[in-house]
Amino acid sequence: MALTPTVRRRRLGIELRRLREKQGLTAEAAAEATGMSQPKIARIENARGAAKVEDVIKLLDLYACDDKNLRAGLIEITKSGSTRGWWLSYRDAITPVATDLITLETEAATFKTYEAAFIPGLFQTAEYARLIIERLRAQVVGTVEDLVQVRMARQSVLTKPNPLEVWAVVHEAALCAFGREPDIMRPQLDRILTLARLANVNVQVMPIGASAHPGMAGSYSLIGFPRRPELDVVLLEGMMSSFWVEEPHDVDYYRAKFTEITAEAMSIDDSIAFITAQRDKINDLLPQR
Repeated sequence: MALTPTVRRRRLGIELRRLREKQGLTAEAAAEATGMSQPKIARIENARGAAKVEDVIKLLDLYACDDKNLRAGLIEITKSGSTRGWWLSYRDAITPVATDLITLETEAATFKTYEAAFIPGLFQTAEYARLIIERLRAQVVGTVEDLVQVRMARQSVLTKPNPLEVWAVVHEAALCAFGREPDIMRPQLDRILTLARLANVNVQVMPIGASAHPGMAGSYSLIGFPRRPELDVVLLEGMMSSFWVEEPHDVDYYRAKFTEITAEAMSIDDSIAFITAQRDKINDLLPQR
């Protein structure tokens, strides 16, 4: 299975092409000026191969890229393209989309997500993840246990130095699901409450009685990079396939809609109180030991 970080390479190619066209240069002219071949520049711009840092620096210099944040971001993408992460041990278990998601999470600064049906993967306990994966996975890729381990390993981004800042809006229905599995939902709700105490984690609940809001169109996640909004991407996940939104204008649309979603959801304090009450309700239903 190919584990190419396609999203990162596409972002690099899109930005380099935009900078080239902004300077009014053709690919042939850029090749002649840098001593690179035109096919090589085309491969970089079309994300058909990994780029070398020295080549990207040559192109950025030629294109007069004086935006320090953008320049640093594109160079970082190029460097990280050759990074061998822990997830390579699971190359036979995860899809290319999952690989992209994991690599982006490790590099991102922010992760904003609206989830209508499930607890977000970064918050899931192993037991909850196992239940979801066993019942809902459509593609038989890897074992269930491998996929559970991958999901648990992803969560290290929440507690690493300079941790990922996560803002999650979860629909009330997801927090009240699996009534016949209280032994799974009680620790899952405890896990959310524990994570919500972290300074880098915000959790809101979307009430069932909320007014119409953009989240009704479906769940999505917005992955943001420090001071580089032009590199942000959105992931739309489906049962059989997933889709990356990469055009900056489209990403801006989802960013604005997430603000509307948070405005319609319960406040953070009310959300924590709701999750706590739901957890306590489950405790009351369980046999006392």
